[in-house]
Parts: sequence; C-alpha cells; structure tokens
Amino acid sequence: MRKFLVVLDDSRECLNAMRFAAMRAAHTGGGVAVLAVIPPEEFNHWIGVGDIMREEARERIEVHFEVFAKWMRDKQGVDPELVIREGEPVTEIMSQVQQDGEIGVLVLGAGTDKKGPGPLVTQLSRNSGSLTIPITIVPGDLSKERLEAIT
Repeated sequence: MRKFLVVLDDSRECLNAMRFAAMRAAHTGGGVAVLAVIPPEEFNHWIGVGDIMREEARERIEVHFEVFAKWMRDKQGVDPELVIREGEPVTEIMSQVQQDGEIGVLVLGAGTDKKGPGPLVTQLSRNSGSLTIPITIVPGDLSKERLEAIT
C-alpha cells in the first residue's frame, strides 16, 4: 500500500498537510504515516534529566498525534501510523523515506508568513534531487473546502 508521509510538528501549516495527506489517502486507497522528530538539543542535560525530557516529548507527540488520528479515522476512514525518531528533522525525514519502501509521497505544509515557506520545505526542496519520491507542498492558508476540492 502506498503511504503518504506527513511531518507532525507545532507549526500552523502542519494542520493542512495532515488534512491533505488523509484526504488523498482516503481517495486513493492509501495510508498515512505521521513522522514526529525529536531534535537532539532537547536532551543536552544530565542523563537522568534527558531521559525524563525525552519521555515527556514522546507523550506530547502521542497526544498531539491522537487528535489528528481520531479525525483521520472518523472523517476519512484512514488509520494512520505514528513514527517517532530522534535527530535532526531533515536527516530523519530522509532516513524514514529510505527505510520505508511503502512511502510514496512526502507531504509538507508551507508557512504563510513573510519569512518563507518554513525550514523543512526550504531544506527538503534543496535535497529533493536525492529523494526517491515526490514532495507535495500544501499551502498553509488553504481553506478546508479548497483542500477537499483538490484532493
């Protein structure tokens, strides 16, 4: 089964990327893999403190994921999988794409402010030649209705 890989983070544009991935998966009989990356700088403390912080980060991710997963299951009929990795976001995204042969499309949300589309879109666009799958970039300010129309 072809899966849409979407990145879960705290950005506003993440919502539209999640919606797009779930709607496309529902319309094409695919699946959704949700990747959350815990950056390494969160754990540069004593080992015991770092372990506690790592566990708290995982718990926050799982709660955040469940909000999206419930919507995907209830509204789109898609049961997403959660993948949590630790490291630099771009490196971990590239590694996940290489390691999971079912991933067919990487879905990213683009920021809407004047600073640009966001660090992930910028960095992954630069690396897109080394990816083995296409990247779909979803504008962060698309309405839900427009998303439904294009998926």
